Amino acid sequence: MKKYLLLFIIAIFVMSCSKKVELKGKITGSSPLERIEFVEASGVGTLPLINIGLDKDGNFSGSFDAPKDGMYVINYANRQNLIYLEKGQNVNISGNGATFPNEYVITGDAKKNNDFLAASQKFLATYASKVNLGALMGGDEAAFLKGMHKVEADINKNVDELAQKNNPSKGLLAWKKNDVKVTILNLLANYEMSHGPMSGNPSYKATKAFKDYETSLDSDKDAMVKTIPLYRQYLLVKMTPDFQKYAEANGKGKTDITTSEMFAQYLKTKKDLSQTAKDYLLAFVMAQADIHPTTPSKNIDKIKKIIDTDIKDATIKSDLLKMQVAITGLKIGEAAPEAPLVKQDGKSYNLSENKGKPYMLFFYASWNPYIGEATVPVLKEVVNFYKSKMNFVFVNVDDTKDQFVKTSNSLLKGVQGVNVYGEKGMESEIAKKYGVYGFKLPCYVIIDKDGKIASRSFVNLGEQELVVILDKLTGLSAPRVDPNAQQLQPQMQIDPAAQQAAPQPANPQPAQTK
Repeated sequence: MKKYLLLFIIAIFVMSCSKKVELKGKITGSSPLERIEFVEASGVGTLPLINIGLDKDGNFSGSFDAPKDGMYVINYANRQNLIYLEKGQNVNISGNGATFPNEYVITGDAKKNNDFLAASQKFLATYASKVNLGALMGGDEAAFLKGMHKVEADINKNVDELAQKNNPSKGLLAWKKNDVKVTILNLLANYEMSHGPMSGNPSYKATKAFKDYETSLDSDKDAMVKTIPLYRQYLLVKMTPDFQKYAEANGKGKTDITTSEMFAQYLKTKKDLSQTAKDYLLAFVMAQADIHPTTPSKNIDKIKKIIDTDIKDATIKSDLLKMQVAITGLKIGEAAPEAPLVKQDGKSYNLSENKGKPYMLFFYASWNPYIGEATVPVLKEVVNFYKSKMNFVFVNVDDTKDQFVKTSNSLLKGVQGVNVYGEKGMESEIAKKYGVYGFKLPCYVIIDKDGKIASRSFVNLGEQELVVILDKLTGLSAPRVDPNAQQLQPQMQIDPAAQQAAPQPANPQPAQTK
């Protein structure tokens, strides 16, 4: 009996330590082409943690490793909403395809927390309509501070009342309290920057009372910088004037220095900031300024070096490196990663079978909106022109092998190349190794005859850089496209959750209020 009791205790311990969030639900009136994604709201990389398909009845299920207990973003049909999740939870979500996730019903382990969150959001929406913020921002400092104290007190009163009613977790309640502080801090920053020009008093400087109030709100820096992206924006706005002076003094004659390089150098002079704050701020700026699809190849190695040397937090470092791979691709010259792939007949396939001849990897899925009329005709032209000198491997990342067979037979019929499938689709090893996400489909990677990465990830077959690489590897010379002509394929549509909402320090914008 003791043996069984011990096994039971071990099982309970393992379950309690699980990082996975188990998801299931139903979206009525949904489209099979739409996907549900979950993104960590407080992360720096903002890459989807999971991409879930729905069946014909709108049912879905899945699980993902939650980096932390905290706020997450649900993406669906170009709409977003917040949800608070904790590691090890079982969550059931339902909604209507016309309004989800702006509106959703949640049951299971996450119900209490998200009932509290929804109620607090509803209060803020109503409260904001009653506060004459314009009058406060345009008034004298004493009246503004009095108004801000009242706003803070009113919101906190509501938070306390909702906490008594819904009994949220300590983590969510602490986050909400800090969220209120950050909201007020951003309003203070807006006032301090804009009051002089708005009042006709360019010499205006905030009083001691103003600064003391600001300091009282800004007492939990590390917790806020870890969990609230808007606080990172607040800090960036506050340090913008000082950073601009630093950049002007230290950037003379340096025409090729990136924003990230200059900001990393600047942070080394900031003795009042913790390493945690520096890591999050630098990552925030890098994601906004220098990690994007148009990053010049010469800057990619610079960015990686900054990540390696200046970012100390292992999780932030890992997230940024994943983001860089997802946005710009694997490093040119390194060996192309192998991963399990299977053909329609069930036989396994290795990318190394192409060694001795360059080849193109084409990642696609049936649910991607840019597949079909927008992509396949151009792909056929490319294949037909280069097929004598290179191979083509079409990698499907649909949810099931059956869907892969249907999609490849219908879309790629008659196109010369090898059709293969990555087991588990978007969760497959091949997708993870090549940084393939829903916002990046379809995408193309060129591998040289030695099995090494020869290009960044492309999302548009009409890009001139891609044609130049293909010509170089094959010795052929493709007809050049008129640069003034309409592009043959839509540009990649970056998922809003994959974009950072931070002002670039070199070109500050006023802090955004909630």
